[in-house]
Amino acid sequence: MVGLLDGCPVNAASPSLQPLASSERIAVLDVLRGAALLGILLMNIEAFSGPLDLAFTGIDTHWQGLDYWADAFVYVFVQGKFFTLFSLLFGAGFAVMAQRAEVAGRAFTPFYLRRSAGLLLIGLCHALLVWSGDILVLYALVSLPLLACREAPRSWLPWMGVIVYLGGVAMMLLVGAMVSMAPVEDLQKMLADAQQEIAQQRLVYGQGSWMQANAQRLGEFGSSMGALLITGPEVLGMFLIGSWFAGSGALATPERFVRLYAVLRWVALPLGLVITLLGVVWKPYLAPGAYDLPVTAAMALVTVGGLPMCLGYLAWIVHWRTRLAWLAPVGRMALTHYLGQSLLCTWLFYHYGLGAFGQMPRSMQLLFAPALFAVQVGISHAWLRRFRFGPMEWLWRAMTYRQWPPMRRGAGQG
Repeated sequence: MVGLLDGCPVNAASPSLQPLASSERIAVLDVLRGAALLGILLMNIEAFSGPLDLAFTGIDTHWQGLDYWADAFVYVFVQGKFFTLFSLLFGAGFAVMAQRAEVAGRAFTPFYLRRSAGLLLIGLCHALLVWSGDILVLYALVSLPLLACREAPRSWLPWMGVIVYLGGVAMMLLVGAMVSMAPVEDLQKMLADAQQEIAQQRLVYGQGSWMQANAQRLGEFGSSMGALLITGPEVLGMFLIGSWFAGSGALATPERFVRLYAVLRWVALPLGLVITLLGVVWKPYLAPGAYDLPVTAAMALVTVGGLPMCLGYLAWIVHWRTRLAWLAPVGRMALTHYLGQSLLCTWLFYHYGLGAFGQMPRSMQLLFAPALFAVQVGISHAWLRRFRFGPMEWLWRAMTYRQWPPMRRGAGQG
């Protein structure tokens, strides 16, 4: 999430690494963060309102009518596209911070390790105490190999990123091939275990206490770490691509990259959509626990298509950046709002809150998510009129810089 929060140019006058004044930020990065945050909520709302293991499984056959088409819309146009955009922005933030460190003549590695450690701590609290679908822990862990790629020539970064991203896809196919060779009894057990886990999530989150939910989240956290071999390369690949976007100036001065953005809008996005649709038509529904080669091949197509679609979305957002400037404040508070979405939605849906677990139709979820996001936009505009950072951004900066940054506007810089 570094890239979600620190899109900013190098300040050559800065003698040391310090939290940035608002005048030093790359404005389009904040707009991109805001758009990514909406996409993430549209994707995650299914996993908030029902069993996590039933979310992200393609077009669920139990939905009918408008709910079915709402699920299809998210699977084709949202799932895997804004998650990758978040990751790209992380890499962009990494490149910008590395440039600032070089100009300031300060060691970057200790600063960055503190930042990653702070993100890991926040992510662990989120994953174990609030919601199992956390992405922050993964970002913190994958930020370490990103640091090892810092000295790579800039021109290599996008190609390295694509290769690493496709490495995750290759791991997905390898898993599918191995599962396909397993005995039928093992395949049946995988399906049964998946259904048992879904039933357990319904029981705990739909009827259990907060402490019981924490125990469930701990078990799910261990399972999620097992997926690092697939999701880790995908995330690292997007980090590297994002590092190129920031380091090359394509985000700070997009007017210099007219041809690139035109290709992303008019070629990459349609191509990605076609590849995605091939996977969706082949296997519209991905049954939990079914990870044989045909299923993982369909998943691989959707994952491959997600990369050019993400870049196409980025290009359109950059193209419309002036019209979308209202998204910038919510983008500046992306960490606060990402965590806030989890807190509010688990309180709304889980039994220890209002207990609406499993009760919201899919189409209603897609109305609720933009409504919640609109409230967050309003809060962001009001908050940033008085304060320099969101609450969690302020805390994370304090952990990173080992000092308490001025919070109110008019205090210090900004």
